[in-house]
Amino acid sequence: MSNFSKNMDVFGKNHRAIAIDLPCYGQSTKLKITEPLWSFYAKALSGFIDALGLGKAHLVGNSLGGAASLKTAIDFPGHVAKLVLMGPGGGYSLFEKSPSDGILSLLTFYGPPTPDMARMKQFIRYLVYDPSTLTDDLLQERLDRALDPETAEFMPLRLGPNMPPITELWRERLDQVQHETLIIWGREDRVNPMDQGFILARQMPNARFLIMPKCGHWAQWEKAEEFNQLVTGFIDQ
Repeated sequence: MSNFSKNMDVFGKNHRAIAIDLPCYGQSTKLKITEPLWSFYAKALSGFIDALGLGKAHLVGNSLGGAASLKTAIDFPGHVAKLVLMGPGGGYSLFEKSPSDGILSLLTFYGPPTPDMARMKQFIRYLVYDPSTLTDDLLQERLDRALDPETAEFMPLRLGPNMPPITELWRERLDQVQHETLIIWGREDRVNPMDQGFILARQMPNARFLIMPKCGHWAQWEKAEEFNQLVTGFIDQ
């Protein structure tokens, strides 16, 4: 909810808006994931849509959630209406080093040593263009969640022998993804660099690609007003 705290009220005005804690995150079940991560989360999202009897849903996903949403559209196309992807994972950068500094900070977050507020601030600064916008309450909320023992034990995106396979979604048959798609990227994204979006947009037949200046990895948070207008307009058209 902290990731989408500036969006849910707007989305909920004319739509049923659901913020999902994927398995291993938030208050959802914690477990060891052994199969490819995006495939696992695609099955989880598809099963969630089935369990609620939604038929199909618009998927709005940032980073890991964007990769999970795109893989759901690939593997379970009948469950997806429209796609909104913000700096999704699973891409390839033409011009930046891989892994990026933001990804390395994420994968090594759990140490050693044990994460503290200094490490949280260092990691979160990779997510935004202007770190001065980060409040102490937001940082403390995320640190408290990260230090939950089960979350720390089963976090899938961390270096080590228990890390599940991470596939490259840009190698998939994206030309067969027929869904209307809005790809949004922060120009200053230091987690998944902006140029990854060109590869996705070029392959997906019904995708449009929008770049936000002075914006990092959290487009929905840093550019909330513009983002909300774009997404509601795209979904409602």
